[in-house]
Amino acid sequence: MGTHERHRLTEVINAKGTYTPLGVSRSSPGVAAAVGKALSEFFVMDQLADRAGDALAQATGAQAGAITHCTSAAITVTVAAVMAGTDPGRIAALPDTTDLHNRVVLPATQVVDYGQSNVQAIRLAGASVILAGDENHCSISDLDTALAGPDVACLLLVSSRLVNGEPMDLTAAVRAAHRRGVPAIIDGAGQFARTADLLATGADAVLVSAQKYLAAPTAGLVFGTQRLVRAVRAQEKGIGRGFKPTKEAIVGVLAALEEWHAMDRAKWEADQAAKVTDFATAAGKLPGITAEVVPDSAGLPLSRVLLTVSGGIDATTLAARLEQGTPAIHVITSPSSAGELLLELVPLDDDEVEIILTRLAMETG
Repeated sequence: MGTHERHRLTEVINAKGTYTPLGVSRSSPGVAAAVGKALSEFFVMDQLADRAGDALAQATGAQAGAITHCTSAAITVTVAAVMAGTDPGRIAALPDTTDLHNRVVLPATQVVDYGQSNVQAIRLAGASVILAGDENHCSISDLDTALAGPDVACLLLVSSRLVNGEPMDLTAAVRAAHRRGVPAIIDGAGQFARTADLLATGADAVLVSAQKYLAAPTAGLVFGTQRLVRAVRAQEKGIGRGFKPTKEAIVGVLAALEEWHAMDRAKWEADQAAKVTDFATAAGKLPGITAEVVPDSAGLPLSRVLLTVSGGIDATTLAARLEQGTPAIHVITSPSSAGELLLELVPLDDDEVEIILTRLAMETG
């Protein structure tokens, strides 16, 4: 009896991507085995965390690395680290930030909600948020004005397809912060594959998810300078205690990193591109559907299928029908583009791709 049957759960085909409400991603059998073995073993946790930090640094070229419970936790803990450093008294006092630099500058275009607003994740550390620019535009000049204010602790930047308005030059933004003597943090969320590029901006820390495209257990990965990562680790004696990683998560990250190193990434990218192209060709032959391949807007080495629905078919209704069937097929819908559906195929096998095409044909035929 499988997990879905045992617990009376809905069987899901996830064409929505690394989406937390759907369980994010699929770990490999090797990662699952490493996690299972770790559950029955004891560790000196500081030693295990040290080994993980070394592996994270080696994998990306960062000076140092650390693991938190998830990327949202990484935002809170890294902001805490910037404010409190390694001072035991300050760490114990948080989220009371009296007498600390406690203001975090965030471009207004980069206020995102991933089930929780990143503004709230910042405030959980005891920090206050200064929004630079407006929801449609934030220039480097807007950032500089905000960074010039009193008690600025850090600049938080977001690299994600969820951001609004015009794209921001992250390197220029980091430089603007450093000119003011302010550390810069980049929330890269699902962009593990681009960690080295994000670090190349000069950011003091880059935060990414382990459970998205690395396909590890749930964990937030912090890459950065020795000084800042040391302060992140120090928060485990304070508010970071509630955001600590588990032993199985750390071991799972180590196993996933090993597989990442061993993987032929050029072949992986080619296989993913072929899967998307073949799907778009087949879907484009269905009545009322036009299909095209679109690249990831945040620069990840993958593409998705954009379906434009016409001929009296409503895209929102089509998405709802796909989700109501068995298995439930989840796709990306856009409030601003009522006639469009977006599908990510990365975690899906050939059988699941075929089921989606069959169901689309049933609903549009």
